[in-house]
This record gives sequence, structure tokens and C-alpha cells, in this order.
Amino acid sequence: MSYRAFIDEIKKGLPSKNYLLAASDPFLFGEAIFFIKRLVPEEESDFNFHRFDLLNPNGGDLSFEGIIDVLNTVPFFSGTKIVIIENFQKLPKKELKKLERYLASPAESAVMVLLYLGTVKKDIRESLRGVKQIPIDIPEREIPAWLKAKARARNIELSDQAVNYLIAMIGPEPGLLSSEIEKCALLGKSGIDKEDLVEIIEGKRTYSVFTLIDAIKSGDTEKVFKIYGILKETEEPYSLLGALNWQYSRSVGGAKTPAGNKYAYNVFKVLNAADEEIKSSGGIFPVELLLVKLLRLSKRN
Repeated sequence: MSYRAFIDEIKKGLPSKNYLLAASDPFLFGEAIFFIKRLVPEEESDFNFHRFDLLNPNGGDLSFEGIIDVLNTVPFFSGTKIVIIENFQKLPKKELKKLERYLASPAESAVMVLLYLGTVKKDIRESLRGVKQIPIDIPEREIPAWLKAKARARNIELSDQAVNYLIAMIGPEPGLLSSEIEKCALLGKSGIDKEDLVEIIEGKRTYSVFTLIDAIKSGDTEKVFKIYGILKETEEPYSLLGALNWQYSRSVGGAKTPAGNKYAYNVFKVLNAADEEIKSSGGIFPVELLLVKLLRLSKRN
């Protein structure tokens, strides 16, 4: 299952009584809540749409048992009540039994949506019998299609060249890409091509990830670090790594010769190692070390 499976459930009106949505990017939960809330008529939202955050309980004194009581309360009007529980990964184990009892006999007129940040633990998965579990992280291969759909929701049609340019410059992070779509909406144009994006994204900046990769491939160490010195003022390490990954996949990913294949393998080995290091260090990573390794590979190639 994936983000597409979640959208299919939305199209069907969330037919199951209980859901768990898991993601590694909190931005995707905001997207999910937006779609879920649209299922409740505006005039009913004050009564039939509820959000609870286990990190920030309403009023500071709402217990998990109180949330269960909200689920069991008959909704106003004749609609279905939707209850979203955010940061479900923070639920104390002692409260899990209360949830299991609820799941054994869930309210007929309510839909419960649990939002879990990170990878769902095995014991949690096994405890949530009767809950439809959907990981909503977007695989990198699906980012272009998601980006186009996101733009269409804002009445914007992105060309393939515009999509490729956005991902190459910004990286495959949905949150950052979404903010660029919002900027595109300000242009007042229904069709957006690559040329429309250059000034928005780069502005008056002289260098980009494109020029950085060109400098790496040419083995120009001085230029590589000059460009990086400018880019690091506006780019987070993970965002820059995502952009490098995407651009390298397009330029060397389809290598036909043995030498080209070996170079591509070594490049992605270095990029993957950097990705793991960034994740394990919480974003603190010496990008300079990555650039040195990529330069060495280019010079050998």
C-alpha cells in the first residue's frame, strides 16, 4: 500500500471504521488531514470532525479514555464523525489495552484515523487488529506524478521539463516541493514550464545543483567548493543530497558501458552512504566529505 491507496480510500469516503496512516515526513500528515476534513460537510465540521494530538492534548488534561468517549458519542446531524489522533507513536503502552477494547467493538457512526510518525513497531501492528494500515510515504519514482497532481489541485499544469527541474533543484521532499507549487500559483498562469521556474527558484543566484554537478564531473575542485559555499547558505544537507541523487540518476543512471556502470554504481554507493549518515546524525553531515568522494570518482572516471 502507499499514498495512492490512501487517496483511493478518500475517494470511497473512508469506508473502513479504523485507519492507521504511517509516514516518515510530517508534511504528509498535513496533506492527509486536508483530504480527510473535506469529507465532512462544512456546517458539520465543528461537531463531526475532531483532532487530538498525543503530544499536545487539548486543554492539557484530556486522557486517551476521553478520546475513546468522543468516538463512542453519537454524532450530531446524520453524518459520520471523524476522529484523528496525531502522534500515535507516543501512546503509552498502558493505554494500548483501552484501544484494543475499543477496536473489538468500534462505534458504528465514527471513523478513527491514527497518524504514526516513523516505522510502525511490530507489536503495535499486531495489536491493531481491525485497523486498515496504510504507509503514505511517497516512493521517489511516484514523486513526479504526485507533483503534477498537486499542481492540478491548484489549477496548474506542470510540463515534464518543469517537474524534472523542480525535483532536480529542490530534491524529492514533498514539503519543499509543495511550497514551490504555492509560489507557482502566484504567477497567475495555468501552464508552467521550466523557464517559468528558473527565476522563482534560483532568483539572482548564480549557481545551482546543475552547475555543482558539472563542476564535479569536470574535476574542478576549486569551483565545486566555491559553488557549495554559496548553496549551503540556502540549502539543507538533506535537500541538497536529494537534488544530487535525482540529477545523478538522470545523468548516469542509464550508463550503457561497463566503465559507465561501474562509475554509476560507485556514485550511488557514496550517495546512499551519505543518506544513511544524514539520517543517523539528525541532519548534521559534512557535505564537503561527500563532494570530495564524488570528485575522486569523477577524476578516476
